Amino acid sequence: MHRRDIPLWPLPAAIALILLLGTHAAWALSVQAGIVPPCIPYLEGCTSISRAAREGPANPAFRLLMLPCAPAIGLHWWLAGRWLAAAGAHGRMVRTAGVLAAVALAVYVAFLGTEGEAYRFLRRYGVVAFFGAGFLAQVAFLRALGSGALARRASVRALRAVCVLMLLLGVAHVVALAAVGGSPFQDRFENALEWLLGLGLVAWFAAHAALWRAVGAALRLEVGRGLGRS
Repeated sequence: MHRRDIPLWPLPAAIALILLLGTHAAWALSVQAGIVPPCIPYLEGCTSISRAAREGPANPAFRLLMLPCAPAIGLHWWLAGRWLAAAGAHGRMVRTAGVLAAVALAVYVAFLGTEGEAYRFLRRYGVVAFFGAGFLAQVAFLRALGSGALARRASVRALRAVCVLMLLLGVAHVVALAAVGGSPFQDRFENALEWLLGLGLVAWFAAHAALWRAVGAALRLEVGRGLGRS
């Protein structure tokens, strides 16, 4: 029976690239159109990702890249859960949280640039649910890996570092709200935080791609018996 192994690492690598290109292309197009000011958003917080991608030519470009990215993220987390399960670990939470994150991203992107209170609600909580559910999937993935030989790989240590940094950003957000909530600085800080969290996601998927490439994770296509995973 003919078998063909399809490597898994290109999927998270492609997701990292699309996330990076989508956000920065939207920012560059909005700067060129005069919609947002030219600055370094990671440091100055002059605009959020949402604001940069909401109007003008940036909106269709952002949607064109990010809408296909949502199901790709869902597929990635589903495969991650299956990969863990095949190794004897628990992958159900990874799959559940990852699919929720993918759905939230799809809702956020679909309603970005629309008007009305209901649409603003979906946009606002879509992005919160995306980051929140995605972080849960990350934590569940690392927990399922345990502390064995696989968990000591450099790529897994990188995944842990990304997770810790994203958690620290969340804590910093809570502290900032308590200290400067309601001030002009709050908007800039939250904008910069959104960009940094987005960069954290790019780093996570890049490190995940490195892990799967290092261990040779693959889908096994068996002609006549369907699709299985090695």
